[in-house]
Parts: sequence; structure tokens; C-alpha cells
Amino acid sequence: MKLLHTFSVTILALFLGAVLPAAHAQSNSAQDYPNKPVRILLGFPPGQATDVLARAVAVELTKNLGHQFFVDNRPGAAGIIATEMAIKAEPDGYTLLATSSGPLAVNPALYTKLPYNVSRDLAMVSGLGIVPYAVVVNTKSPIKDIGGLIEAAKANPGKLNYGSGGSGVTNHLATESFKIAAGINMQHVPYKGGPAAISDLIGGQIDVMFETLAGTISLIKDNRLRPIAVSSIARTGVLPDVPTISESGVSGFSAVPWVAMAAPAKVPRAIIEKLNSEINKILNSAEIRTRFQSLGTEPMVMSPDQLTEYLKAETTKWAVAVKASGAKVD
Repeated sequence: MKLLHTFSVTILALFLGAVLPAAHAQSNSAQDYPNKPVRILLGFPPGQATDVLARAVAVELTKNLGHQFFVDNRPGAAGIIATEMAIKAEPDGYTLLATSSGPLAVNPALYTKLPYNVSRDLAMVSGLGIVPYAVVVNTKSPIKDIGGLIEAAKANPGKLNYGSGGSGVTNHLATESFKIAAGINMQHVPYKGGPAAISDLIGGQIDVMFETLAGTISLIKDNRLRPIAVSSIARTGVLPDVPTISESGVSGFSAVPWVAMAAPAKVPRAIIEKLNSEINKILNSAEIRTRFQSLGTEPMVMSPDQLTEYLKAETTKWAVAVKASGAKVD
């Protein structure tokens, strides 16, 4: 019996000797994090909404946590390149992904072959911002509001045209969702990026466009574009006199892209929670709230679990829009 007792104690000691240091290391991994620079992969060019928001937050994280957080732009393939790089990175918290509704919620329905599975390969860290669309027309357009747009489209089925940054991108799909909700038909004109479409809208080659407030607010203030509505469920502080689509007669309509931070799926939960806490503090600061709101962006303060649930709902919603658009990419 004594021998058996001694054997059992020895096994227990060996077990605790293996487990307790591992548990201690895991807690310290968050406590000591970060202890070197952190790379934030980003699948879009500098200057786009995702890039602007991520850089603003990266500067504050660097100040608050004492090590550099830097953005590494890897544009291309609708965010797929950066996303794939992120999921293949070491899951230690030193490679993050700043991304948006496109790669996370739209691409799974749009692409028949995708080299990642969002729910399996990524852990949601934190929201960054909700970026509503402005529905904009040329300043010489006779269309003054959403009611006028719907009336003109119904009087001339398929003759009004709208621009987008490309087939299957979020502003294309948002406009398709609006068409369904409003019961109208307009012709889609895809461009290779938003700036080219905006240029033609200003020049009168296309009739209307859904484009982010971050990308249009300066043109609106310069009176080069006229906003007739915003796509969020509530009005935005940067254009308080511009009504929402919902209050303009298409009740309940909302279609907004958003920006978030993610990480490889196996990053320790303690690090995810530490990053979430730090980013939410930044988003709640008066300086960042003011800066984001000046761009027509609302800070997106969520826990990792809330963001995960939000992503599920958004994925379902955008899948409907993809199906309605008929867009598919191999």
C-alpha cells in the first residue's frame, strides 16, 4: 500500500510539474504581451477606410502598450491575400489582421473556392468602425432624395445606372439589396476600384452610387457630390441633415460595411481579451471618437463574443445580397 501511495504521489507531482508551468506561461503570455513589435496585416491599399482606421488604432496601441504596432498593407484579391497570410502566421498574437465585412462576411458567399474558413481559421478580436454608405449623385442631377431616385427608376426601368468598385464588392451588393427592397431596376456599371467610379459620377457618366462616407465626405463638403441618403439605420453626426434610406420610405433598410481586428484562430484567449480591452478603451476615447466621426465612422465597440455573433448575422445577410446579384468568383 505504501509503495502504491508513493507511486501515486510521484505521478501527481509529475502531472502538476508539467501542467502548472504551462498554465503559468499561458497567463504570463498575456501579462507580458506584447514584448516585441506587432504586425497588423491589411488587405487593402493605404488610404482606404480599413487602412485609415487601423492606422489610427495602431498608433494608440503603440503608445499604450509600449511596443510598436505597425500596419503591413498586402492588397489584392479582395482581401484574400492578407487573410491567408494571417491564418498561416504563428498564433502568438504578434500577427493580427485588420479587415472588413468584405473578406469576412461577403467572400464566403461570393467565392466558390476560398483558401480560408472564417469561423475555423480566425478569432475575432475587436470591432474598429462601422462605415455607412452615402447614396450620392452628381450635383446637377435632378434626383434630390431617395423618393426621387425610386420614382425615376420606376419610370425608366433598367435605364438608370449605378457605379461600384467592382462586381461583388460591398457597395455593389448593398445597391443590389436596395434595389430589391425598393422594387426597382437599375443597371450596374462595375469599375476597378471606387475612385474611378466616383470620378465618372462627378462627370455625369453614371447616375448614382453607394460609397463610404469616409471616401465621399470631402467631395460632399466641396459640393462636388450631393448626398441623398445614408445607408445606416440612424443618421450620422457628420451629415445630420441627410436622412437614412429607412426613413426615406424603404423602412428598415440598412447596409453598412464595417472594419474589425482578427487574429489566427489559436492565439491564446487571454491575449485576445487583452487586445479587445485595449482597443475598446481607444475607441471610447474622446480623441478617437471625434476623429472617426469626422469621417462618418462610428466606433465599433464589442467584445470578441459579440463580434463573433455579429459576424454570423452579417454573413447570412450578405449571402442574400450575393445571391440576388448573381455575382460569383472562381
